[in-house]
Amino acid sequence: MKFIKRFFIGLFLLLVVALIAGLFMKKDYHIERNVTIDAQKDKVFDYIKYLKNQDNYSFWNKQDPEMTKNYTGNDGEVGFVSSWVGNDKVGTGEQEIIGIKEGDRLDLELRFKKPYKMSNSAYMTTDAVSENQTKVTWAFDGKMNYPMNVMMPIINMDKMLGDQLQAGLNDLKIILEKIQTEKRVEPSVPVDSANTIN
Repeated sequence: MKFIKRFFIGLFLLLVVALIAGLFMKKDYHIERNVTIDAQKDKVFDYIKYLKNQDNYSFWNKQDPEMTKNYTGNDGEVGFVSSWVGNDKVGTGEQEIIGIKEGDRLDLELRFKKPYKMSNSAYMTTDAVSENQTKVTWAFDGKMNYPMNVMMPIINMDKMLGDQLQAGLNDLKIILEKIQTEKRVEPSVPVDSANTIN
């Protein structure tokens, strides 16, 4: 009986310490990953600025192929909203283009509704490494309010979300480099036997 009593007292004290520590712990987090793609900067940006293209490379979009999607506005322009209703892995929410610096940066606001309500921001940037190489950075800014912020060191948001961002960027690289390769292939010219030199 004494052991059980001490156990619960210890558990209570641990909880109190965690809650006090949470008052001084950071609540905001910034996560970003990047990849270098063998394609021209303008071609890369022209692809990523359309949110519908995220169905082809975003880690989250691939978690529920059957999710319901709705769109408002013109894709690739400020004000365009892509909303979704999906399974337990993706929940319900919407993503809006809130800023575009043509050829350089795409700013987004994500508003999650289920399984919990929260609003975060994200952006994608393109930087020319060379004439035919582009570095794409995908970043995510979020906030974990008190007292949930005490879980941040345990959850390791950078690893969890960072790995998911990187998976999407890796798929984006495959897609755009495939498109680039296909455009470089010239159509074969049929040989006119009458003009063949023997």
